Amino acid sequence: MDMPGMVMVDFQRWGPITVLFLFVMWSVMMVAMMVPSAAPMILAFVTVNQRRQAANRPFVPVAIFLLGYLAVWTAFSAAATLAEWALHQAAMLSTTMTATSPALNGGLLIAAGVFQWTPMKRACLKGCRSPLSFLMSEWRDGAGGAFVMGIRHGAYCVGCCWFLMALLFVAGVMNLLWVAVIALFVLAEKISPKGELLARVAGVGLVIAGATLIAHLW
Repeated sequence: MDMPGMVMVDFQRWGPITVLFLFVMWSVMMVAMMVPSAAPMILAFVTVNQRRQAANRPFVPVAIFLLGYLAVWTAFSAAATLAEWALHQAAMLSTTMTATSPALNGGLLIAAGVFQWTPMKRACLKGCRSPLSFLMSEWRDGAGGAFVMGIRHGAYCVGCCWFLMALLFVAGVMNLLWVAVIALFVLAEKISPKGELLARVAGVGLVIAGATLIAHLW
């Protein structure tokens, strides 16, 4: 039975409402997944602000910093929505928003695993794991400066985590269990003392999982 007032989205016939719904869903999901992992940076930002205020230096709004950070993930959400639309057009997307091609899923797993070992991953993860270092090198005064800092930190986080988020095409963007698992893993990468090692170990596991999936095709 349909609940009164519920907006029903037809995932068989895509239209503007479907695309808008998916974009909103991705955006909300990225906020829920990434804001907790940005908590150390936000706390460091608040601490630096308090010290600057004590020294009669200009206050830089943390809310605008967060807005810049979320703007980057909103742009990522738009890209993910377009990717889902492309998969739908190619008849490679299920009604539960999972890719239906085992070869594609296996390839994504392998690519995500390999990415965990790349210099780009290490550099971006280092930027996310070192809040004070980032703030000391990137600090800008004023609301505009806060927004730019938020964008730059968001860029580090997207560079670090975008392949992990792409795994939602494999697990299912509507699978809340896997959404939670990926979010917890991203948080562990950023705050665990062994976060870099954890990233590499996970990379090996992803490659094995992807290779196993592709091997089943033969």
